[in-house]
Amino acid sequence: MEKENKCNCKSSSGLFVMIGLVIIGICIVVGVNKFKSFDRIVSVKGLCEKEVPADRVIWPIAYKILGNDLISLYEEINANNAIIVNFLKENGLKDDEISIPAPDIIDMQANQYSENKSPYRYIVTAVVTIFSDQVTVTRECMNKQTELLKKGIALYGDDYRYRVEYSYTGLNEIKPQMIEEATKNARAAAEKFAKDSKSGLGKIKNASQGLFSVSDRDMNTPYIKNIRVVTSVDYYLK
Repeated sequence: MEKENKCNCKSSSGLFVMIGLVIIGICIVVGVNKFKSFDRIVSVKGLCEKEVPADRVIWPIAYKILGNDLISLYEEINANNAIIVNFLKENGLKDDEISIPAPDIIDMQANQYSENKSPYRYIVTAVVTIFSDQVTVTRECMNKQTELLKKGIALYGDDYRYRVEYSYTGLNEIKPQMIEEATKNARAAAEKFAKDSKSGLGKIKNASQGLFSVSDRDMNTPYIKNIRVVTSVDYYLK
């Protein structure tokens, strides 16, 4: 009788051990499959572009005058600057948007290596600078600047230092919307990839936002800016 009980206990213990091993094996297989599924990812990029009008402009109005007497040149510069400032204010610009830095004076006789054949000793470059958020008003002034020529002021714009510059300052306001749009485009690309590979799209593994770039739309319209951002997203595949 005792022998039979011992045999039954051994059989039961062996059965439990076998069942336990089977369960452990199943758990290992499921765990391995889940672990492998985490290695299946798709990396995609989402692009968002937006065109916006520039909301700030810097316009240096430069001109040159020649002469031999500094006092006379100084008086001419003041007269010309007054004409330019009046022209700007008459066309909608304000005093706090106009600045007049000191003129740049070159004394040709002070340079011992200069081979100056001009009858003039001094070359003076004077600048009136507009720094304004009134981009449209400033551009209208630019279209009318020939009126300054009629008043005897020959504008000088060949130097890169006196180029008009446009910028956009509202980037922080449109960033969230653009990031959202770029992420949507990235997800659409990932869903297409998952569908083509007969997989399901899982959660996001990693995501990174690219740098925002602001550039001119083209050479002829620098007052219209193209804003661009690219997001990179890694998705799990089911």
